[in-house]
Amino acid sequence: EVVAREWHSKHKHNWSESHLTRTLARLEKNVFPWLGKKNINEIKASELLAVLRRIENRGALETAHRTNQVCGQIFRYAIATGRAERDIAADLKGALPPAKVNHHASVTEPEKIGELIRAIHQYSGHFTTACALKLAPLVFVRPGELRNAEWAEFDLTKAEWRIPARKMKMKTVHVVPLSKQAITVLNELKPLTGSGKYLFPSNRTRTRPMSNNTINAALRRLGYSKDEMTGHGFRSMASTILNEQGWNRDAIERQLAHSERDGVRAAYNYAEYLSERMEMMQHWANYLDDLSTKENTTQTIKMS
Repeated sequence: EVVAREWHSKHKHNWSESHLTRTLARLEKNVFPWLGKKNINEIKASELLAVLRRIENRGALETAHRTNQVCGQIFRYAIATGRAERDIAADLKGALPPAKVNHHASVTEPEKIGELIRAIHQYSGHFTTACALKLAPLVFVRPGELRNAEWAEFDLTKAEWRIPARKMKMKTVHVVPLSKQAITVLNELKPLTGSGKYLFPSNRTRTRPMSNNTINAALRRLGYSKDEMTGHGFRSMASTILNEQGWNRDAIERQLAHSERDGVRAAYNYAEYLSERMEMMQHWANYLDDLSTKENTTQTIKMS
């Protein structure tokens, strides 16, 4: 446990707060009660497997796999700091049944995307929620990044949303070029919430952002089940279509703010492919408009 907590503390500045909390909670609940007091160099693979089996037996197979991955990182840290000789978690490869991969539900067929965009524009709930719904497919950021958006991060003149590193999953600045359609949504919203901190404040208090379930609840209200569409699904939607249309994969990945293996490189390359991404984001917004105004559509292919 001492080594694990030391390893965990080393990531304070490069992990999000939620990931830090979730990782430590997983160790405290599933590992420390049984292995915490043992010398890390004396733990046997069979003892770690017993811990993982305990998690598996309560039906949390994915958690068991994630726990083993975390333990492997801790063992490797212990090796690097001279307190262990080998990573016993690696010895357990294949010992657990494969976990079922659960992708975020998303609409990716053009005709159904058109139906979704039309439904969003007909949403009759709270105005700020309606604006968040309209903005979500246009910027396709992570749901937490959208609901925590602050007016101070937006430059409507430059048509740019610059999300600070502290808010991003990988702790690097992220630039979101804003299409004309996104600017329209923001200008509609600004008279209502622009004098406050958040674009989408809670209905109860303007000092806090909307609930993390607001977008999903709105999608349910529109008739989309959790197996059909989620707030996170707007990212899969954009990624799938833009890749199919032939846009530069690296530009797409940068716009999705997917992790950069080299953290130093990522910190300096947040503006990489920016001019291409600006063109891509405007194209994407136009494409969504086209889909929403046609009952039957075919994909618009990017012109080279």
